[in-house]
Amino acid sequence: MIQHDVKNLDLATGGRYRIEWAEQEMPVLRAIRERFEREKPLRGVRISACLHVTTETANLMRTLQAGGAEVVLTASNPLSTQDDVAASLVVHDEIPVYAVKGEDNETYYKHIEMALDHKPHITMDDGADLVSTIHKTRRELLDVIVAGTEETTTGVIRLRAMAKDGALAFPVMAINDSNTKHLFDNRYGTGQSTIDGVVRATNILLAGRTVVVAGYGWCSRGIASRAEGMGANVIVTEVDPLRALEAVMDGYRVMPMIEAAKVGDIFITATGDINVIDTHHFEVMKPGAIVCNSGHFNVEINLKGLAAMSQGEPRLVRPFVEEYIVRGRPIYVLGEGRLINLASAEGHPASVMDMSFANQALGAEYMLRMGKTLKPDVYVIPEDIDREIARLKLQAMGIHIDTLTEEQQAYLNQWQEGT
Repeated sequence: MIQHDVKNLDLATGGRYRIEWAEQEMPVLRAIRERFEREKPLRGVRISACLHVTTETANLMRTLQAGGAEVVLTASNPLSTQDDVAASLVVHDEIPVYAVKGEDNETYYKHIEMALDHKPHITMDDGADLVSTIHKTRRELLDVIVAGTEETTTGVIRLRAMAKDGALAFPVMAINDSNTKHLFDNRYGTGQSTIDGVVRATNILLAGRTVVVAGYGWCSRGIASRAEGMGANVIVTEVDPLRALEAVMDGYRVMPMIEAAKVGDIFITATGDINVIDTHHFEVMKPGAIVCNSGHFNVEINLKGLAAMSQGEPRLVRPFVEEYIVRGRPIYVLGEGRLINLASAEGHPASVMDMSFANQALGAEYMLRMGKTLKPDVYVIPEDIDREIARLKLQAMGIHIDTLTEEQQAYLNQWQEGT
């Protein structure tokens, strides 16, 4: 048996069924895997991936393996692992996996170290934990690493900060910044899966409730849209005047968090920043307020501050629902403040992850080919690859679009002809 640290290998059969179910919704990645099987563009390449261990991720790992890569997978969040999927990858695909749902921080970082012991040529991150660990304590690996890829907004923010400081030692592709990722995964995937996580954890009715969405980036736009679609009254909080204006134009109320805290029933953060909901916000919340996070790290909610101001220890009143008492008022935190869509639900639907992980697979192929020619920085996937993923998705959906005639193409490439 290959090296692994998963919850229970007996879960493998159920995991395989769910992986196959997800694969039906991932035709673009399936087409890439078929090409990878023929061409083996990743032959002999070691890839260490730190991603959410879900059915969709499993299909990405199988695609990379089909391309010839030697793959190792660890979790990018302590609560995001699907234990049956982890078991299936070990048993059926012989992919080393180090991930257990609910693992503590010490185990989480031990697993990251185990993934890095693979001595990767390519790192594949969701939150930049592999890259940051390499730069802090595993710098000997810089001799073998060619490049990396990064899945999510929070990770890209960290990487751009590293690049700005001159600390980044190898090139990384910001998968999140491709159009076929953030315009769809972040908006439609996060929107649907976040609401799914809230409802599964609480079984509350959203219609008629006031939902406060912190931030108005692509993830928050999706969350606000889906909450509104289920009948909620949506308030948006923002620090960026352009995004705040856009939220107003989209029909939402916009106000500072301290004002929203007084009237909100449900609070959802998705900003990538720290203490977006802080102690002074908890002090004015209504009894029974529900607080959760859909950003990558749990720092968006000041949980330490909440614990310090609470009466006694929090109670687990439902799975993934903790009750804190603040000045006699109950406040409920979902999923330990971690990604609610993966803590209490299953994450994004496979059909939207199809495009995101197509970007990962093709991004890894591109960075392997070009990485040694690129200086250490953060890059965006080439437009032709982005458009090819969109074309393949439309083709799989049976949708046809127009093409430019020669006359139209010529017109767009000249300046002489006007009105």
